[in-house]
Amino acid sequence: MTLSGNNIAVYAGSSAAGGGSDRSPSGLSHAENGGFGETALPSAGQASVTVSREVRFTPDRYRNALGKYKISRSADCAACGLCAELCPHGVHCKPEGYAFTLRPQDYLCVGPTCATTDHYCIDKCPKHALQLMRNPSIDVLSDARWSSDLILSTWHMAATGHAPPAGLEYRRGNSGGGFDRLHIDLPDDAKPKIDPAEIDTGLDLNRRGDSRPQIHIDIPIYGGGMSFGSVSIHTMLGKARAAVAWNTFTCTGEGGYPDRLMPYDEHVITQVATGLFGVREETMQRVRIVEFKYAQGAKPGLGGHLLGDKNTPPVARMREAVAGNALFSPFPFHSVYSVEDHKKHLDWIKEVNTKALVSVKVSTPADVDMVAVGSYYAGAHIIHLDGSYGGTGAAPDIAKKNIAMPIEFGIPKVHKFLTAEGIRDKVTLIASGGIRTPHDVLKSIALGADGVVIGTAEMVALGCVRCACCESGRGCPRGIASTDPELMQQMSLDWATQRLINLLAAWREQIVDVLSKLGIRSTRELRGRTDVLYYK
Repeated sequence: MTLSGNNIAVYAGSSAAGGGSDRSPSGLSHAENGGFGETALPSAGQASVTVSREVRFTPDRYRNALGKYKISRSADCAACGLCAELCPHGVHCKPEGYAFTLRPQDYLCVGPTCATTDHYCIDKCPKHALQLMRNPSIDVLSDARWSSDLILSTWHMAATGHAPPAGLEYRRGNSGGGFDRLHIDLPDDAKPKIDPAEIDTGLDLNRRGDSRPQIHIDIPIYGGGMSFGSVSIHTMLGKARAAVAWNTFTCTGEGGYPDRLMPYDEHVITQVATGLFGVREETMQRVRIVEFKYAQGAKPGLGGHLLGDKNTPPVARMREAVAGNALFSPFPFHSVYSVEDHKKHLDWIKEVNTKALVSVKVSTPADVDMVAVGSYYAGAHIIHLDGSYGGTGAAPDIAKKNIAMPIEFGIPKVHKFLTAEGIRDKVTLIASGGIRTPHDVLKSIALGADGVVIGTAEMVALGCVRCACCESGRGCPRGIASTDPELMQQMSLDWATQRLINLLAAWREQIVDVLSKLGIRSTRELRGRTDVLYYK
């Protein structure tokens, strides 16, 4: 099956290939399992998916898109069309043959930045019919970490695949701490020292030198775990297709492995969490990486919680639970109280899938360095540190703001300890928990990480307005973090896929730009280079 809008070729065999059954290896029908109409699935190792990495302009799916500024046109407008001729950003439009100028697409406006140019529509209008003001709606979207500028710039990158224009602060938020006070030592007028085409952003994930395969990803970024039940199936599939396009990964989260993810096996991480929802040997055998989630940085010590309203019949069947009941993932794994117990867990996965790499996701307690060393000696290939800033609107503020260590402290603590132990180059260190921008990616790597995991940034790219309704009622009113069939249909799969592909393209473009100006040839060479950072 080819989806013409996105050049996405997806495996689709005949129902006869599956013995004529419309039931998955898990025993669930495809509709029950989030199938929504797909009837044929590949067996493990038979996935055949290609997704174009090409950037395509993909505007907001809502007619009245939000922008930082609003332009009003008074009745004095003579419809001369001069503003449409002058504006290089497409804010004004007067179609040929029309006797009037269309309503300004002011979400494209860069605001007062234009005031020093020769195309500033406000001053050039012969009738002075245009007025510029800051959009009052924008400020209600923001918080200290996710400022309105960060949200708008993420939307711009998801739409265009490039950095936003002047007028939007796209490198940091307004929290007054953490990554927002950590800067890359790079003058604004710096010139490239290395041809950007020579910059390598790839990352090898297996450093143990064992018999398991090497896995290479093209960017030091992959998608975090978002489970079936917490987000819509379109969100999960959009993340998976973007991972295919950029030769990276996305994670199932703790809600099981929906059938519709199976064509993307090569780029999916199966997560095993404390609730063991949907965990089956078959789904662990399909993938190249299996992740144990021991704790989440946004709410360490609390486990997971899916409210009953989001536990719809398809979600309940996937999780082998009762529809409408709230579902809890306990904390911790009650079978793991030592490194020896931890090693038994990892050995179990290695026996189930003899070719998979094993990732261990932990939060950032005060002794996170000891936790990381223990995970290495237990046999982990990837140590995934999840800091306190992560989590969606479902994570309680009391936990996000008071329990775990911020990721910018956790990364260097673990990096230095692993180095002192002589094992730093034998393990891959991945960081998450508040990675909002490509500059956060660079700062994480300079502090000592090998790569990062993102989550909230993906949701914002899909149109999230940070309303914090992820877990309540029918969930997200925009259909991103909802299990309601009607709300899900607000967001088409093709649109979601392309927005995420564009976002990663914009992030890589900015990462390459900074590295070329620093004179660093790869993200691997940036690791641990705290000398390129300063705190202000």
